[in-house]
Amino acid sequence: MQFSEEKFFRARITSRRNIADDLWVVHVDPGAEFRFAPGQYATLGVEAQDKLVERAYSIVSAPHEKELEIFIELVPQGELTPLLYRLDVGAQLSMRKVPKGRFTLDVKSGRKNHLLLCTVTGVAPFVSYIRSFEKEWREGKFDGGHRLFVINAASRSWEFGYREEFERAAASIPWLKYIATISRPWEDADWKGEVGRVEDLLRKYADAWELDGTNTTAYLCGHPQMIENSKGILQRRRFAKDVIREEVYWIPAKEAKT
Repeated sequence: MQFSEEKFFRARITSRRNIADDLWVVHVDPGAEFRFAPGQYATLGVEAQDKLVERAYSIVSAPHEKELEIFIELVPQGELTPLLYRLDVGAQLSMRKVPKGRFTLDVKSGRKNHLLLCTVTGVAPFVSYIRSFEKEWREGKFDGGHRLFVINAASRSWEFGYREEFERAAASIPWLKYIATISRPWEDADWKGEVGRVEDLLRKYADAWELDGTNTTAYLCGHPQMIENSKGILQRRRFAKDVIREEVYWIPAKEAKT
């Protein structure tokens, strides 16, 4: 099929890192400049049976990085992820030239605290936030006035794509706190960290970090049930609707970002 050069890049996969059987990270060279803000997504596509199958994927990389980094979860019945799963280094795919999304950090409301809640691949935009801020902080362009608090959940520890990166950053950056938690410890006997879902830890750490709707913006990304449950908890902590931002990665009974 032929596609408009005005709308699409012919992108290329330059590296692949497998996280688990159904989770992997790719670096993608768009082939030209692709400007985006941390928290936005790229629309990737693969040709199949004379049509272009496209989905949106949150960008892990920060804007200053040359290549795009994408964290993908295989959805066996999905239209696109099985096609992407079979692609290896050197493979081409389409990428729309214009990024989308408004799941960006709130730096204008006056709230200096940012509570970031995510499951598995939902961590992607948060990595982009932190890489961007860290670069500016080390260059003296960010004074650390905004503080980021991350609760990152997965079923098992090997499903964390960026835990080590977060832990290294949090150890040296005063404006970042990071908590990883798993919900199936009986399948991960060596895990020594927190146990439970995001919503199980939300009250504990929001109290410890003194976060509420008067001083904090919340960002929820990933599994829809986590988002719904966490929104209820946040609303009871005086988080108004306009200080809760969400990015749902799929909708029950209807695929979204797959």
